[in-house]
Amino acid sequence: MASHQTGVSAPPSVTQFNRWYIPVGAVAVHICIGSVYAWSTFNRPIKALFPNDPSWFSPPYTTFTTALVLLGLSAAFGGPWVERRGPRVAATAAALFFGIGLIVGGIGLALRQSVLVFVGMGLIGGIGCGLGYISPVSTLVKWFPDRRGMATGMAIMGFGGGAFLASYLNAKFIDLMGVARTVMALGAAYFVIMMIGARILRRPPEGWAPKGWIRPAQSNPMMTDRSLTRNQAVRTPQFYLLWGVLFINVTAGIGILAQASPMMQDMFQKTPLEAAAVVSMISLFNAGGRFFWASSSDYIGRRNTYIVFFLAQIVLFLLIPGFATAGNWVLFESALFVVFTMYGGGFATIPAFLADIFGVDNVGAIHGALLTAWSAAAVAGPVIITELSDRAKAALAPGASRIHIYDAPLRVLAVMLAAGFILTTLVRPLRRVKGHQR
Repeated sequence: MASHQTGVSAPPSVTQFNRWYIPVGAVAVHICIGSVYAWSTFNRPIKALFPNDPSWFSPPYTTFTTALVLLGLSAAFGGPWVERRGPRVAATAAALFFGIGLIVGGIGLALRQSVLVFVGMGLIGGIGCGLGYISPVSTLVKWFPDRRGMATGMAIMGFGGGAFLASYLNAKFIDLMGVARTVMALGAAYFVIMMIGARILRRPPEGWAPKGWIRPAQSNPMMTDRSLTRNQAVRTPQFYLLWGVLFINVTAGIGILAQASPMMQDMFQKTPLEAAAVVSMISLFNAGGRFFWASSSDYIGRRNTYIVFFLAQIVLFLLIPGFATAGNWVLFESALFVVFTMYGGGFATIPAFLADIFGVDNVGAIHGALLTAWSAAAVAGPVIITELSDRAKAALAPGASRIHIYDAPLRVLAVMLAAGFILTTLVRPLRRVKGHQR
């Protein structure tokens, strides 16, 4: 890509288009697919419709797990298609898959056909999540070469915020019209909102740059001087280091998220209602962290941002058992909130990190491939903390305190975070090609 200079004129239609509309379109897409994180509000109403289904095929849990796995897989395999067809086509496909998936799932609930629920909400809806997650990313980094982290942070903040809004809307609508009609109505509403977002999304023209912005002559040493394809990127050690970094950060956060409510009840004797209120607050810190940390990474660097994540979380994971022993609820709650800003911040910072390392041309496809780390972490995190805490619980004498049953899993996650710190320090820029111009 040629070096950008001031004074380069853009086509009139582009000159008139305000790039700040692009994050609005991205948020419209992400706030809808982000509702997947609030699907736990459907668990009990759906389970009540299928009391005789075996535990291995219980619709509330199979649909959620399958949707997250399909999110990662569809993002990975659909990434090159997203780059070829552009963000508008990809976001439109995401709207169709996600909206139709929920409608099909709602019909399955109305007919009490668990297989239809699984196909709709799990398979079709999960594909919509994956395509919708990556469709705005490469567009944002191209429209905001001067603030990559902030731009992707705004969009991915919508994914975290979607869970907060949906948790209230789901419960209210289920009370009003039942779970089947709620799922179908949400599918239709999300389809409309995502289609509006899709219409806003577009690519900048070749050679476009923000008015008055000149690419620095001496670029950041962590930024590449070329753009790699997905297939080229996945053959580099940098890709696998970043895969491990994202996997570990998500494993730690999602492990705590999976057991947040039981932890508060076991360690501080909170009621389920009190714990639920804190879980709702967690979603706000998750969303806010996505914007804060991604924006901060524009100034302190992506690698330094992840170093802060891992060092801070190692300390917090080791301190949390002590907070519980001392009965210090405020410090425990504060530690959880900080951890979840970094959990969300990790998601929002990684697209900009990928753009720095591999270039902007194919970042959507590369990001899609990297999101398989999320799919793997969605399994690993809950397994680590649930299995180890269950073993500790089983070893307790009847009536004994459960304060310490999470000590071992928190230590295991702290060791993993230390490994994540090491992986982050090993990330190096691609070797520059002599005489190559971006």
